Amino acid sequence: MALWLVRGDRHGSFQDLALEKGFAYHSSKIGDLSGLASREDVLALLRVDYPDEKENRLKNWANQLYALAHRISPGDLVVMPLRHTPQVAIGRASGRYTYRTDLGDIFHTIPVEWLVVDLPRTKIGQDLLYSLGAFMTVCQVKRNDAEVRFEAILKDGRDPGFDVAKGSGKGTAPSEDGEPDGVDIEQLAQDQIMRRIESSFTGHDLARLVEAVLRAEGYVTQLSSPGPDGGVDILAGQGSFGFRDPRLCVQVKSSQTPADVTILRSLQGTMQNFEADQGLLVSWGGFNKAVEKEARLSFFSARLWDATDLMEAVLQNYERLPEELQSELPLKRVWALVSDQE
Repeated sequence: MALWLVRGDRHGSFQDLALEKGFAYHSSKIGDLSGLASREDVLALLRVDYPDEKENRLKNWANQLYALAHRISPGDLVVMPLRHTPQVAIGRASGRYTYRTDLGDIFHTIPVEWLVVDLPRTKIGQDLLYSLGAFMTVCQVKRNDAEVRFEAILKDGRDPGFDVAKGSGKGTAPSEDGEPDGVDIEQLAQDQIMRRIESSFTGHDLARLVEAVLRAEGYVTQLSSPGPDGGVDILAGQGSFGFRDPRLCVQVKSSQTPADVTILRSLQGTMQNFEADQGLLVSWGGFNKAVEKEARLSFFSARLWDATDLMEAVLQNYERLPEELQSELPLKRVWALVSDQE
């Protein structure tokens, strides 16, 4: 049994379809790979379709596409980091490579039985997140007993960590047969920031962080005391006294469990009680599909923030946050070279 990272496409345009229909995919537009017996055959096809592309990049693509077409076997674990949400999906390959023409712009697929579709990234050890941050779209993950640990995550919902004494300690494998050297530094930094927020801002403290962000954005706020909050954690309004529109009701959930639709409906009822114009539901654990679907019907009155949205709001307003909060969440802006790997 092997463990594979299959990222899909850069923007995650088809990830919901992949989870719904049960497949993992590569977004390349070249033809059917079933009859290509070697990496060199795949590379030759890529050279024809992309005559102006650099050779090293073509070799990189060939390694990934060959792995998808010929190396991933039924029973192998497949991990897909989700775009636009701090979660990953974990499944098991249920068949071999299939070239499909019924999915629009997606052709290269592996059938997958998705077992977990909303695992928070913070449940995964930082060393494994390093591997999941690889720039390659398809690669085998071997680092630090990754296969055993993801099996444990499926069973118990948590990463047991790497036992140095017992583990294989495998490092980065050659790019054509395993993990590449290049990693997404931005994603790794975001993972570290999320871990810090999760550990330092639990329960009512997460509402305190959200209030600080709203104040930094110009709102006058009132934060509920710890304990029962009557369905609202923060009241916020514009203007010197907070009397100007928009008037917000904010509900903050620090649980790592995705919020369900009853929480959104409760917020909508609270908005009516407080005569608020708009509502903001912040859920560190994200939202299930029913919430996202219903929230679309309330687009002009309610917004959803998951962990990624909150973190982006914190980063945008960090310099305006109180010094006390900055000391609890010490961050430093850095520059990094953008990689052209895929």
